[in-house]
Amino acid sequence: MTRTRTGQSLQATDAASGAKAAPPRDVQELRDLMLRIARGEAHLSLGPKAQKALADILDLRGDPALLSITALAEKLSVNPSTLTRLARNLGYTGFGAFQQVLLDASMSAPGDFYTRQAQAALAGEDATGMGGIARLCRENQANIERFLEGCDIDQFHAATDLITSAPRVMVHGIRQFHAFAGFLAYGLRMIRSDVHVLDSNNLGVAEGLAAMSQDDVLISASCAPYSAQVAETAHAAAGHGVKVVAVTDSASSPLAAVSRAAILVPHQTSFLSNSLTTFILAAECLINGCGAVSPEQTKRALSSRDDMIKKLNIEIT
Repeated sequence: MTRTRTGQSLQATDAASGAKAAPPRDVQELRDLMLRIARGEAHLSLGPKAQKALADILDLRGDPALLSITALAEKLSVNPSTLTRLARNLGYTGFGAFQQVLLDASMSAPGDFYTRQAQAALAGEDATGMGGIARLCRENQANIERFLEGCDIDQFHAATDLITSAPRVMVHGIRQFHAFAGFLAYGLRMIRSDVHVLDSNNLGVAEGLAAMSQDDVLISASCAPYSAQVAETAHAAAGHGVKVVAVTDSASSPLAAVSRAAILVPHQTSFLSNSLTTFILAAECLINGCGAVSPEQTKRALSSRDDMIKKLNIEIT
């Protein structure tokens, strides 16, 4: 099988032989294909409904619904025939072959055991007490495990390479993700200069974006339901030639579709809104990863920062 630089199978028709490459062999290859479909780089295309179904399926790590096409269709609110067509469009002989990949041992969710244990042990306990605290903590533990097991290291390396080589980096997120943008920008500025939050309260989004060149990088952050402004800004940036790094939740995200690199972050919890716990962890991983690209430069930057903190008496020891 022909492989790309990042290791995923090429889902393209061989013009000479007329034969198709084998369908994705594992979940990682499915994610790779999903990203290429979203970016319009694959030989096949899926409609919005099919793309969402595939993205949702890839998030169902260890879910019993994967054991049955009927249960899975009910879980996703689609017809079983939709899943059969999806499997065949992906190159499988039928849903059974697709299901075989999904039921691979790597799909088990490491944190699900603890979540089930906590729910069983704390059944009936008031959500305002330890029951609610334990549930939310266990859910975030499960998300962190999913992030770790599902992390695409090629996409991560692409993101850190883009960020560290760019003359200027802007980070864009609104509402909850404005906090994420501020945290990521703060961390990146510890190790390199010219990192800013793209913010309507400062220069303005349009003005800040217009000042970016094709060598610059925009880090866009959002998850479902996606902020229209962030998605439109990412699309406009890509059209302007700016390189986009997406920090989002799914390969079907509108941010992933225009990105050069996408970091996918699970976030499903019982929190009243979208949980940022694993997104903040992803930001920490990106900051450390960027710092590790040029360790000596990072050490000098942190040393200079420490010296200035001491001179200005910013911290009390």
